[in-house]
Amino acid sequence: MHEEFYVTQLSPYFIAFPNPYYADDGGLLAYGGDLSSKRLIAAYKRGIFPWYSEGDPILWWSPNPRLLLYPHQFRLRKSFRRVLRSGKFSVTFDQDFSTVIKQCASVPRKGQEATWIVPEMIESYTRLHKEGYAHSVEVYLEGSLVGGLYGLALGKAFFGESMFSLVSDASKVAFKALSDVLASRGYDFIDCQMKTDHMLSLGAEIVPREIFLSELAAAVEAPTQMGPWDDFHWVYKE
Repeated sequence: MHEEFYVTQLSPYFIAFPNPYYADDGGLLAYGGDLSSKRLIAAYKRGIFPWYSEGDPILWWSPNPRLLLYPHQFRLRKSFRRVLRSGKFSVTFDQDFSTVIKQCASVPRKGQEATWIVPEMIESYTRLHKEGYAHSVEVYLEGSLVGGLYGLALGKAFFGESMFSLVSDASKVAFKALSDVLASRGYDFIDCQMKTDHMLSLGAEIVPREIFLSELAAAVEAPTQMGPWDDFHWVYKE
C-alpha cells in the first residue's frame, strides 16, 4: 500500500497541527505559523517540535523513530562515576536560563556551521521559561558556568532541546542530574528527539513513533508542575 505524506502550511490565525503520521520518517510535517507559547505547547503535546535555520520559514517536525531516555535507565559508566564522585561539579536548576540558552546557541558544534537556536527561538523559549514551562539545568566548576541544558516540561514528559559543555563531562553531569531528579518525581521520559551516538551512550533508546505518541498522550494527561524549579536539588549518590 502506498503511503501519502504531506507537508502542511500552518495558518497564522488559528492553532492546529496535522496528524504527526502525515510526516515521513524524516519528520517534516508542516511549515509556517508562529512561535507563540500556545502554539509551541500544542505542538509538543502532539509530539511535534520546531527546527529551522535563520532565514527559513518555521519548520515543524515529528520524526520516526524517536529517541527517548527513561530517567531510571541513565547509563553510568565507571569513568563517569569517578567524575561524579570527585564532587568538582555543582548543579542548579532554573538559576540562569538566559545564559544557558544563549550558550547552547553560540557554542560551536562538530559538523554544524550554524545554529538552529535563532533569536526568535531564544525569545520564545525564554518566554516559556518565564511562564513556567521551560527549564534549565546549570553546571558549575569552581564557580563558573561550564555546562547545561534546557527544555520543556509538560505533564510527566520532559522535552530536551539543547545542551552545551565548555569542559569535558559538564553536559553529561547536567543530564545525569536532570535524569535523577525527574526519576524521583515520577516523570515518564525525556524526549531527546533525534538519534545521536552521544545520547545512545547515556542510555537513550530508539522508539517507534507510534509508541512514542502513545506514551506521550498518557504523560501529558498528568498535571504540569508550573513555575521555576529552583527548589530542585541534586547531589550525586551511589
